[in-house]
Amino acid sequence: MIRFLNSSEEKPLKVFREYYKKASNMNQRNIEAISVSSYNPAKGIVDSRYVNLKFIDGNKFIFFTNYLSPKSQQFNDHKQISALIFWNTIETQIRIKADIKKTSSDFNDRYFLSRSAEKNALAISSNQSEQIVNYQKVVDNFEQTLKNDNTERCPAYWGGYEFEPHEFEFWEGHKNRLNKRTLYTLREEKWSKVFLQP
Repeated sequence: MIRFLNSSEEKPLKVFREYYKKASNMNQRNIEAISVSSYNPAKGIVDSRYVNLKFIDGNKFIFFTNYLSPKSQQFNDHKQISALIFWNTIETQIRIKADIKKTSSDFNDRYFLSRSAEKNALAISSNQSEQIVNYQKVVDNFEQTLKNDNTERCPAYWGGYEFEPHEFEFWEGHKNRLNKRTLYTLREEKWSKVFLQP
């Protein structure tokens, strides 16, 4: 589930909430899953992964991760990202383009305190995406951290990212591929709306 902290009245954000409500009413599985694509300038490649979208605060979309992970390095090197949601229960795809930055340490600390000890132990113990001898070592590190460490203290290498969309495309699947595509673009603090052909 996605938590809406402050509801923006800007049109594409209202449309997003309407689709979210429809998908939620249809018991959409993994409704918070969002694919975020970043650019690796060192290798000249685009990289994608799914993350859990935890909050939408006004027009800021927020998720959490390890700040030492490859994706975090890519976010730091190149601020532009694209994101993608697909809710199959309502045949709706949402494409987003945005700028990304870290959330505040105070926000990270508050959210970390709200999580379970188990989730926090994994966040503390895992050097995300680093190689390890075997899976059992992951389990051992987790269990040792859960037993011995303070799981209420947010480590400096873990926290949130927030991205503010400057483009939304809402795609609705329809019969005979007569799909409806609505594009919202932010320019000079104003949203424009156009329709795209399927």
